[in-house]
Amino acid sequence: MSELSQNNKQCCCQSESPNTGFELIADNKQWIDKYISTPIGKIPRIKTVITLSDKIENWKRRWGIGRVTHIIPPGLYAVGAPTDKSPVFVSANYKMSFDCLRSDLDGLDGWILVLDTKGINVWCAAGKGTFGTDELVNRIKVSGLEQVVSHRKLIVPQLGATGVSAFRVKEMSGFRVVYGPVRSADIKRFLENRMRATPEMRRVTFNIGERVVLIPMEFASYLKKLLFVLAIMFILSGLGRDGYSIERLSANGTQNVLLFVTAYLIAVIGVPVFLPLLPGRSFSVKGIWAGLLSIATAGLVFNFYPQLTPGLIASVSWIFIIIAVSSFIGMNFTGASTYTSLSGVLKEMKYAVPCQISIAILGAVLWIVGLFI
Repeated sequence: MSELSQNNKQCCCQSESPNTGFELIADNKQWIDKYISTPIGKIPRIKTVITLSDKIENWKRRWGIGRVTHIIPPGLYAVGAPTDKSPVFVSANYKMSFDCLRSDLDGLDGWILVLDTKGINVWCAAGKGTFGTDELVNRIKVSGLEQVVSHRKLIVPQLGATGVSAFRVKEMSGFRVVYGPVRSADIKRFLENRMRATPEMRRVTFNIGERVVLIPMEFASYLKKLLFVLAIMFILSGLGRDGYSIERLSANGTQNVLLFVTAYLIAVIGVPVFLPLLPGRSFSVKGIWAGLLSIATAGLVFNFYPQLTPGLIASVSWIFIIIAVSSFIGMNFTGASTYTSLSGVLKEMKYAVPCQISIAILGAVLWIVGLFI
C-alpha cells in the first residue's frame, strides 16, 4: 500500500470506507463530489469544475512550491453518472494532470483509472516507466475494474504510449488499449469520432504559450543554487591586492550580483521564449545564444556607463561564466520540451556537461584572478 494511502488512514478517512479494492480518500478532498455505489463498493465521484482553490494550488506548483506532494491517491474514480458501459480513461496521479482531465470531462459520464506514477505527469512518467504496462495491469486488478465495467477497453493518453504496451496489457489483463488524443481537451471530439484520433489530435505542439508557462518552474529549479553562488560571489568581491575592503564589497559585490542575476534571467526566460529562433539543434547550443544575448546586454550597459566596466580579465571571465551558465540552463530545458528523446538528451549531456564544467571553472578562476589585478 502506498505511503499516501497509509497517511490517509492515519489522518481523517471517511467514516464509511470504500471497497478494499480502492484507495481510501480523505473527506476533505474538495475535488470529490460524493461516493457512489458500484458492484464492488463505494468509490469517489469527482467534480469537473476547477475551483479557485485548485487554480491557486496549481499556480504554486508552477513555482515548484509543494510540487512533490501535489498528488492524488491512485485508484478508480467516477465522473458524472457512469454505467458499466461508460468509457474508462487512464491518467497519472499528478494532481495537475488529473485536474486537466477531469475539467475536460465536464458533461461526460465515465471512469478514471489513476495509476501510481509517484506524482509525475503522464509524459514524464511514461519515460521513467511508472506510467507503464505493469502498473496499468496492476491497477486494473487492484481496483477491481473488471467488475465495474462490462466492456474491456481503456483509453490511454497518447503521451503515455511510450510506457504502455497495448499487446502485453491485453495479454495480461484482457483489456484492450486505445490510445487517445495528446490533449485531454480533444477527448470529447475523440469520443464523438468513435474513438479515432485525427492527425491534429496526435500532433504534439510546443508553442510560445506552452513554453512561457514553464518559465516559473525553470526559475525556481535553480533558485537555491543561484542564491548560494550569489552569496559566495558577493563575499569574495571584497577581496583585492590590499586585502579585504568593505567599500569594494559594496561596489563590486553589487555589480557582480546584478551581472549574474541578469544572465540567469535572460537564460531562464530567453531560451523558452525564443527557442525555435535560437540557432543550433542541441539545447546546450541554444543556451549559448541566450548567453550571448546577456553579454550583448551587458556590453550595451557598459557602453553608456563606462565607469562600471570591469577590467579586461574580469570581463573575459564573465564571458566564460555567462556562456557556461546559459548553456547549462538551456540544456536542462530539454526535459520540458517535445523536441528530443531520452537517448538524445543523454547523448547531448555526454559532451555538453564536460564542456560546461570546464568553461565554468575557467571563468571562475579568471574571475578570482581578476580580483587581485
